[in-house]
Amino acid sequence: MRCVEKFKKTYKREPEIAFCPYRICPIGAHVDHQDGKTTGFAIDKGIYIAYAPKQNGVIELSSLQFDKRAQWHVKGVPEQKENDWADYLRGATLMLSKKHDIRIGLCGVIEGTLPIGGLSSSAAITLAFLTALCKVNDICLTELETILMAQSSENNYVGISCGKLDQSCEVYSRKSSLLYLDTKDDSHELIYAPKNMKPYKFVIFFSGIERSLSGSKYNLRVDESRSAAYALKAFSGMEYGKISKTTLRDVPYEVYLEHKDKLPEPWRKRAEHYYTEIERVEKGVEAWRNGDIETFGKLSFESGYSSIYNYETGSKELKALYEIMLNTKGIYGGRFSGAGFKGCCMAIIDPDYEESIIENVTCEYLKAFPRLKGKFSAHVCQTADGVHI
Repeated sequence: MRCVEKFKKTYKREPEIAFCPYRICPIGAHVDHQDGKTTGFAIDKGIYIAYAPKQNGVIELSSLQFDKRAQWHVKGVPEQKENDWADYLRGATLMLSKKHDIRIGLCGVIEGTLPIGGLSSSAAITLAFLTALCKVNDICLTELETILMAQSSENNYVGISCGKLDQSCEVYSRKSSLLYLDTKDDSHELIYAPKNMKPYKFVIFFSGIERSLSGSKYNLRVDESRSAAYALKAFSGMEYGKISKTTLRDVPYEVYLEHKDKLPEPWRKRAEHYYTEIERVEKGVEAWRNGDIETFGKLSFESGYSSIYNYETGSKELKALYEIMLNTKGIYGGRFSGAGFKGCCMAIIDPDYEESIIENVTCEYLKAFPRLKGKFSAHVCQTADGVHI
């Protein structure tokens, strides 16, 4: 790994290595911030941090993806974000220091193994760093504590109104299993692929355009979903409190059906996505249990369609990728990955068609967007275990 080589060259000693996988969400997109049910996998590509403790409490980090080196003290984290790649890690340091007495810092070199956008690299880098910082300070967090602390860094420090899907996938996931997660009560199940399931792999198709949630309409979509829930409660006579604590999970589907025509169209569409996506998750979990990869893939395609036309996200590049995948033989299913603002698409494929799938999708995509030649890329992935040292 290049991060290990750079660490040894810079610090003249052997590092430990923290790894956090990226995640994909085949069905259950955009519902975690509404306390919905969702599915996910960790994949065998992710974030590596080669690191070692610093007894003076200084945290000193560099990234192979970004030029600027970041440095702060565990007792002196800036209260406000600095609008660079290390904000997620400053936030994680601050959240950990509120619950534990941390005295030891670390020096480290960070390496991401895929381009940025759509695979929750922000959660992955936060979790890898948090795991390393806990290790050097001899702190043992539970899995749920780790998830909530990483989420709090994004919500309360960086300012992204994300749910806990990304962090949960990257902590709970295990190889060859589907994570079925209820984000309301944090209950989860690992469903291993049954023996009768046909072979499958994942392919990540990068659009060639990286993205950042902090500059997208992600927070607006969350606000629209909450507004829909708040209005439905008011129309139906349900009790309601603060809008920031209101989610569509609180509102029965029957209430939505009765009052949906009173909602502004954008709010209605966000709610329509939520309720139909929850149904797709439940059907998808059943299909996975039965080893029915074709039905599971079809539901993933349907999830992608709803994300585009009901949740109204997805760049023109990702929409084009989705249509190409939809018409490519050997792809069971797929959708854009993450919030849909640039980034990538994920496909669940029949391995027998791997070469022809990559060739066809690449050819058709670059025909539509020739300027992205050299930036577009395809990566074959398998499932993986969650964050670990």
